Formats: sequence, C-alpha cells, structure tokens
Amino acid sequence: MAKSIMVTAEGYKQLEEELDLLKGEKRKEIAEKIKVARSYGDLSENSEYDDAKNEQAILEARIATIEATLKVAVIIDESEMSNETVHVGSQVKLENISAGKEVSYRITGSNEANPREFKISDESPVGAALLGHSVGDTVEVETPAGLMTFKVLEISK
Repeated sequence: MAKSIMVTAEGYKQLEEELDLLKGEKRKEIAEKIKVARSYGDLSENSEYDDAKNEQAILEARIATIEATLKVAVIIDESEMSNETVHVGSQVKLENISAGKEVSYRITGSNEANPREFKISDESPVGAALLGHSVGDTVEVETPAGLMTFKVLEISK
C-alpha cells in the first residue's frame, strides 16, 4: 500500500486547483503549440515540435504526481488537534538557542513544505525533531548546518 501523505485542508485544495488548471487550460495551450509546430513541416528537424512534446511530457508527469498524491492524501483535521504538542498543522514559535533568535514555522506535510514561507515538512530534520514536543521543551536537531538547539516557546493552530 502507498504511504499516506499528510496535508492540510488548504494544501489539498491547492493541489486540486493546480490539477484543474493543468488538465484544462495548460493541456489546451500545449496541444495548440504542438499543432502549430506540426504545421512547420518536417518533424525530424523541428525544434518547436520537440520542445512542445517535452513540455507535454513534463505536464503529464506533474498531473500524474498530483493525482497520485491526492489518492493517498490524508487531510489533517486541525479542529481536533490540541496546542499541547507539536503536530502536522501546528504553528510553532521557537527560540533558536544556537543562533540566539526567534523563528516561527508551520509544520506541514512534505508536499506543502516551503522554507521561504517558513513552512517545514514533518519529514525535515527540524520538523521531525519537533513533533510531539510541548511548550518549554528544548530540542536538539542534527541539521546539514550542524547541531542546533531550539526551545519551544508557543504552539498554535
């Protein structure tokens, strides 16, 4: 059986919207590019045709990935979650003791992670280490940048 993927309701909705866009508008755009490229004649030396076919392959691969993800996605019911411990869906305020500064992260499933938006995966070193911890806990994490120590200051939804 495929491994389930934890997603927030918001993340699930974003995947569905992306899938609709790819299957509708984007497929039509690429079909049109292929049609135009075919009109140029000899396909063996037609770079526009090759590019359009490559783009089509990438699009179909992304569609397949999203469909596979949605099949095994488990939507996290955040209303049933407490703020007692860190879990997928938690917003966590931490003191990075190693760096001497405060940071906040949202713990997400792996497909929603986006470090630039301070969304980290439950499978990342920091995300995995924080799961199950409570306010006041100190957590040591082995990261690519070395050993880091965090203190959990606040947990919210």
